[in-house]
Amino acid sequence: MRRSLTLLGAASLLALAAAPALAGEIPFNDGWRMATGELAGAEALAFDDAAWKPVTLPRAFNEDEAFSRDIHEHSTGITWYRKRFVLPADAGPAVGGRAILDFEGVRQAGDVYINGVRAGGHENGATAFGVDATKLLKPAPFVNVIAVRVDNDWKYKERATGSGFQWNNNNFNVNYGGIHRAVRLRLTGDLHQTLPLYTSLGTTGVYVWADQFDIKGRKATIHAESQVQNDGAKPRTFAYRVTLKDVDGKPAGQFTAPAVTIAPGETKTVSASRRLSDLHFWSWGYGYLYAVTTELVEDGKVVDSALTRTGFRKTEFRNGTVFLNDRAIQVHGYAQRTSNEWPALGTNIPPWISDFSNGLMVESGGNLVRWMHIAPARQDVESSDRVGLMQAMPAGDAESDVSGRRWDQRVEAMADAIVAFRNNPSIIFYEGGNENISEAHMAQLKAVRDRLDPHGGRAIGSREMLDSKVAEYGGEMLYINKSAGKPMWAMEYSRDESARKFQDEFTAPFHKDSPSYNRNQDSMVIETVQRWNDYWVERPGGGERVSAGGVNIIFSDSNTHFRGDNNYRRSGEVDAMRIPKEGFFAHQVMWDGWVDVEKPRSHIVGHWNYAAGTVKDVLVVSSADSVELALNGKSLGRGEKSDGFLFTFKGVAYAPGTLTAIARDAKGKEVARDERITTGPAVALKLTPRTGPGGWKADAADIALVDVEAVDAEGRRVPTALDMVSFDVAGSAEWRGGIAQGDSKSDAKPTDTPVSASGEPVTKGPAGVDAVTQYAGSNRKDDNYILAKALPVEGGINRVALRSTLASGQVRVTATADGLKPATITLDAVAPSADSPLLPVSMARGPTPSTPAFKVRRDTIKAVEITAGSNADKVSATVDDDEATHWASDGRLENAWIEYRLPKSQQVDEISLKLIGWRIRSYPLRITMDGEVVYEGEAPKSLGYVTLPLKAAKGSRLRIALTGATADRDAFGKIVEVTGAKGGFDTGAEKVKTGGALSIVEAEFYKRR
Repeated sequence: MRRSLTLLGAASLLALAAAPALAGEIPFNDGWRMATGELAGAEALAFDDAAWKPVTLPRAFNEDEAFSRDIHEHSTGITWYRKRFVLPADAGPAVGGRAILDFEGVRQAGDVYINGVRAGGHENGATAFGVDATKLLKPAPFVNVIAVRVDNDWKYKERATGSGFQWNNNNFNVNYGGIHRAVRLRLTGDLHQTLPLYTSLGTTGVYVWADQFDIKGRKATIHAESQVQNDGAKPRTFAYRVTLKDVDGKPAGQFTAPAVTIAPGETKTVSASRRLSDLHFWSWGYGYLYAVTTELVEDGKVVDSALTRTGFRKTEFRNGTVFLNDRAIQVHGYAQRTSNEWPALGTNIPPWISDFSNGLMVESGGNLVRWMHIAPARQDVESSDRVGLMQAMPAGDAESDVSGRRWDQRVEAMADAIVAFRNNPSIIFYEGGNENISEAHMAQLKAVRDRLDPHGGRAIGSREMLDSKVAEYGGEMLYINKSAGKPMWAMEYSRDESARKFQDEFTAPFHKDSPSYNRNQDSMVIETVQRWNDYWVERPGGGERVSAGGVNIIFSDSNTHFRGDNNYRRSGEVDAMRIPKEGFFAHQVMWDGWVDVEKPRSHIVGHWNYAAGTVKDVLVVSSADSVELALNGKSLGRGEKSDGFLFTFKGVAYAPGTLTAIARDAKGKEVARDERITTGPAVALKLTPRTGPGGWKADAADIALVDVEAVDAEGRRVPTALDMVSFDVAGSAEWRGGIAQGDSKSDAKPTDTPVSASGEPVTKGPAGVDAVTQYAGSNRKDDNYILAKALPVEGGINRVALRSTLASGQVRVTATADGLKPATITLDAVAPSADSPLLPVSMARGPTPSTPAFKVRRDTIKAVEITAGSNADKVSATVDDDEATHWASDGRLENAWIEYRLPKSQQVDEISLKLIGWRIRSYPLRITMDGEVVYEGEAPKSLGYVTLPLKAAKGSRLRIALTGATADRDAFGKIVEVTGAKGGFDTGAEKVKTGGALSIVEAEFYKRR
């Protein structure tokens, strides 16, 4: 029989993880050996692996290359892993049960051998898989051998079909090869609940969900069902019992289904449900999780037990809006590469590091992470449950729809991912594709969702499914979409890059703004605010058609590919070691609310340590109505507000001291303030350790992070310091280091793309991935100080990583720099405990508020009749809530008008327009109300909608007319995709020629409240 898990105490149960944890689970990550290259006979029982490298999983063989090489140059090849172990004498096959090897993932394809015989494998490189080892393992005291051969070739082809996998793509899916995720050994009795390993084992495991929610009353009906197998030789009759414990370990409910009988060799699904009260609902920043134990009880005795850690939440997708626990929530977060990798570690990180990273997304104000291209790691899914971060989950794709076997692979991957993660409350969206797919394919994926997760409250959709009748959500990559029906949110926006080191043009290394993928921090904040404001303006509360939000690409700098001058992408709000950039704090200001900002904040961008005589613009990001700046107590006046959140103070003369931003509401009451203080020169180094909640475990897998700062005489970080710091490590630890701009070998390299005297790029050839800015000392061939024992602080701080070994004891880290007092810390590596507490959940934001998430700012006015100078049969396309349709006049300027008759004479305060070619096309417009001009000018180019304020005038006939020829010129620089971009940049510009045509996708009319 399967043994019951030890119950955790109240303190430990604050640490509930969210994936199913089953009794009989044996950690299987330690004691492996690894070797690279094709080694004949390495699967054999007697093969001599003594010279192989001892490792604890997960361990990609090429982790050293993370961030030191670009994605295209990551090493590929064959990697072998071997492990010896003895089966327990009282579980699994020893008592007539099963032994299942559960691999969370290998990259790309793995063959698993048990005692020299191939037992199974997996080829898609994206999802978990299981291998039934029952018949091949031998009982104690025999020493069994598991051998795994992994091939991470970019060109790997599926053996049975010869087809490649769309997502094994060297632009999108970084290739950390080998067993790069955790492994478990699952031991069961002959009557048992199955595991959620759908394609490989054909099993679905446990499924827990809630419905019939009463959020205010804290009630819901809780359901549990388990797929049960009888591997024995006789029928078995058992009862199905479900027990809940809350986050403090206290009983939260129990219910039992009537006894059922299952025949030998039969598989049957059993279920039970009960309405429960006093529930706590999982929410944004509130990772409340329950322990749900499902048991098979035979003759009063528990013969099988499974523990599912999950949370309960209510979701709805309507009125263009996402609702969580009956409260509207506008999506704001990050499109993050699924690899979520770290320098010199890749994906080889312990779970607490995932919590640290994903928790920072929530701390920045993010409420959703959209993993990109392949299914997220189980470790990240569970982490998002704990920190209260909603997720959008893909399964496997690159870009564009596919057909044949490659499409079938995508369907299989989606089925695997749904079964694996349908108990994880943080998953809110299933993503069917990174780009639009056919209606037939969308319907096929939706049918998979309906079959495998019919009760999970998750919407399924795809990017660009704007006119889909099947998809339950959609949205484009760069642009603002609106809807009165299914939610539309941007899958990726704000694509420029900025290294943390490049603060502004007045701070060494004096990096001028160059907006084609190489901004400094000041410039990047302006871009960050401008791009979010596009979605903020169209948020819920602004009429019937609204934007459901968008996710910024990306959160942490990523080695998945590059767009700028480095070999990795620097679009993150934190750098690769998760040190915040200025954009992190800008998002905290703009995103501190479910829809409207609920907690006013302000943030002064940058520092206040400049050379005498410096005069610069000071930027403040604030959600207040006005901001006053003061220097050493003397007012410098109020800032000029733009883009909703940005306050600019022009030409501020530097003087040392305290710079203060005082933010006030519309009534003049102070609601927030921020300050910057001039520090003294750097005189010393400071080290600060970061370890997991249980300390630094001596398991050859755990990581300790160490922050190094250059500080002044008062211990304050010096924000302009760039000192080179050397590290010395004494004790048993593996140095993994950190990252910095440049090359540890100080090799001067020619620039790839020249720069003009003004700092603007001089491109060569057509615009594309290589038409980017290049600065000396920042080059695609740089090693970025990966694994170096000496690296500089940037902005006065850096961070390094050390991996534990199997030896416990003290590790001393010393940091030195020329002219600075050195620093030393001591880390204690402690032997891991079998009953160590699980990772804590975060409930920092509290439960879902019961108050409205927004105030209604304006009301929609609908036309009752539409006429036009030409093509009058198409005018309804301008008000049909379908951004895939449009109306255009016939190209003759005298016919380039459209008129809307309103139900009564009234004032219209604003018009919101989405015009064909919105990003690149200029439209000189005149808008009249009953013949009186209420707007005249050129409509601004935009990334979607433009809102035009109208002069006060009452009337019932509102006419929009083109007054001159349209022309195309990109207003946003080179927003280049890795694979290039179409001439019209997906704005529909190619559908209507420039000249005398007025072309409208959607038109909306509003009365302000």
